[in-house]
Amino acid sequence: MLGTLVNALAIIAGSVTGLLFSKGIPEHYKVTVQNGVGLSVILIGIKGALVADNLLVVIISIVIGALCGELARIEHRLEQLGDFLEKKVNKSEGNSDSTFAKGFVTASLVFCVGSMAIVGSLESGLTGNHQTLYAKSVLDGVTSIIFASTMGLGVIFSAVAVFLYQGAITLTAVFMKSFLVPATIQEMTSTGGLLIVAIGLNMLGVTRIRVGNLLPAIFMPLFYFAVRQW
Repeated sequence: MLGTLVNALAIIAGSVTGLLFSKGIPEHYKVTVQNGVGLSVILIGIKGALVADNLLVVIISIVIGALCGELARIEHRLEQLGDFLEKKVNKSEGNSDSTFAKGFVTASLVFCVGSMAIVGSLESGLTGNHQTLYAKSVLDGVTSIIFASTMGLGVIFSAVAVFLYQGAITLTAVFMKSFLVPATIQEMTSTGGLLIVAIGLNMLGVTRIRVGNLLPAIFMPLFYFAVRQW
């Protein structure tokens, strides 16, 4: 769990830095920077999505994951959590920040569905090697500076989502070690890459994909290979 803890602290530190810088950044600069980040997110997603050898598993994972996510209404619950946190923060500070929920949901998804989050958490649980998560911490710290400067205080709370999500994967890896073969990790990474592309498109305003409802798709390859071995 050490790698996940460092990752969460890096996001908090980056978010605080971004909030401090955001006061002096003109709005049109923020929009341009956010668009640039959106394009970069799409590139990262495409690179991750292309690692799969079995595209059929990825497609099936997306479909079944979407059904599960819609049934559980994950996106709606994330937004509700963001709204709840926004009200608590605004009540204590006496202000209003309409971008709070957007910053929380967007940052949480970007930091959670990437291949480094999956692979790094698995390595941490299986071998005790935290190097991938340390590298991810640096990237997330820099990204959170940009996110917080453009989307506000909600970004800092994504550290909690990252800690819970990656921590759960790390603990799960200990119990499912026999199923986490390289092929499984490849398909999980590829599925996560597609979700990152969707996040980038949302950030650019090209479309409005409920990425939160697609999150279960990342873990469908794991179940597929578990059933196949059985």
